[in-house]
Amino acid sequence: MTPTPHAPASPDAPARDVDVVVIGGGPAGSTAATLLARAGHSVVLLEKDTHPRFHIGESLLPMNMPILAELGVLDQVRAIGVHKAGADFPLPGDAARSHVFHFTRALTPGTDYAVHVRRDQFDQLLFAHARRSGVETHERTRVVEVAFGADGRPSRVDADGPDGARLRLRPRYVIDASGRDTFLSLKLGTKRKSRAHQSAALFSHFRGVRRHPGVDAGNITIARFPQGWFWLIPLPDDVMSVGAVCFPEYLRQRNTDKGRLDNEALLMRTLQGNAAVWARMEGAERIAPVHATGNYSYGATRMSGPGWMLVGDAYTFVDPIFSSGVFLAMDSARRGAAVIDAALRAPEREASLQRAMQARLERGLRHFTWFIHRFNTPVMQRLFSAPRNDLQVEQAVISMLAGDVFDNAAVRWRLYVFRLIYAINAVAIAPQALRGWLARRRQAAASFRGDTLHEGNP
Repeated sequence: MTPTPHAPASPDAPARDVDVVVIGGGPAGSTAATLLARAGHSVVLLEKDTHPRFHIGESLLPMNMPILAELGVLDQVRAIGVHKAGADFPLPGDAARSHVFHFTRALTPGTDYAVHVRRDQFDQLLFAHARRSGVETHERTRVVEVAFGADGRPSRVDADGPDGARLRLRPRYVIDASGRDTFLSLKLGTKRKSRAHQSAALFSHFRGVRRHPGVDAGNITIARFPQGWFWLIPLPDDVMSVGAVCFPEYLRQRNTDKGRLDNEALLMRTLQGNAAVWARMEGAERIAPVHATGNYSYGATRMSGPGWMLVGDAYTFVDPIFSSGVFLAMDSARRGAAVIDAALRAPEREASLQRAMQARLERGLRHFTWFIHRFNTPVMQRLFSAPRNDLQVEQAVISMLAGDVFDNAAVRWRLYVFRLIYAINAVAIAPQALRGWLARRRQAAASFRGDTLHEGNP
């Protein structure tokens, strides 16, 4: 079913009634819109850009696959993606050896693979699927105002479409899936920069980067260097997404007494510093601009309220080291759609449903963020260099890497055991651990403002 297009309203025209307005046509917005339209609600999806458009965040998790199957697009996504069997972590100082974590070793049997995708293709596919599912979709349409009534609920959404045409809607519910634009949390004053972790990134696409042989050809590679970590994500057509996530102060090297070091020069110099990564880059050709973006981590103090909800990056964003971004976006959108569907049918349940959803999300995020904040510390490097599976703790870590941390108690208690192991090792190498802790505290207070790509940096 394709909804009938509606003519744009004049600025002083009355607003048109709809059940749900979704701000942002990325994975979170398209997922929520599709599921709510299937549930019988009238849904309008507003995207400020035109698909396809470039976006970073190309590696999915195994826990994404059931969501894609529920949406009915799994086969289409697999057709445009690269099979991802696991993740490999090169050993420090060794250009030839890596520890490989295959998803087949996760603690609980389930989906044992994921895919890497070009986000322009992936996002366009999901957006088009939403339209076919009954969603009224608009591109090149930027939301300029969400007005609230005396009851605290959204009363009107105004958006400017192509050529400045005004769209005016009166929704029963508003979903903010605007990503790092964080439209509603900025309006409501609830957005907060993370006090525990900050990072910045340089990244681009290359052709001709050497891949691993056999089943590991599609693995994501996560390699440390003293000031951060690298990602190498295999994409179709011999393209590799390559990025360096750095301490903010490291990227300030671009500005020196001798002039400004451009993004490409700093990225290439950084890559050369890791023997395992640079060996795979030999002969590679850069085929896209080098982007820089900063001040990664933030969150909103509230995820939802009467008649509104934040999903995906519009609510919180953490360092992308474990490729959790698209999964968190789509998972929160799926859960949010179920909450909103129930709240529209039984308004008296709204507040309790929202609280339960936020509690579940925070429960899983605690484990992701704990690992992320410590990933580059000497203690974590020691543990990842010699992984052990006592009490199936290593398998629990693999399950976390697969995204299985929200509803699996068997995984979560083992991750707490891992924290105990971390503490014991911190005592064993106390001087190095203290230096790592101090470095982490110093970087959390630093900042870097990216000069390309993303709007809405805190």
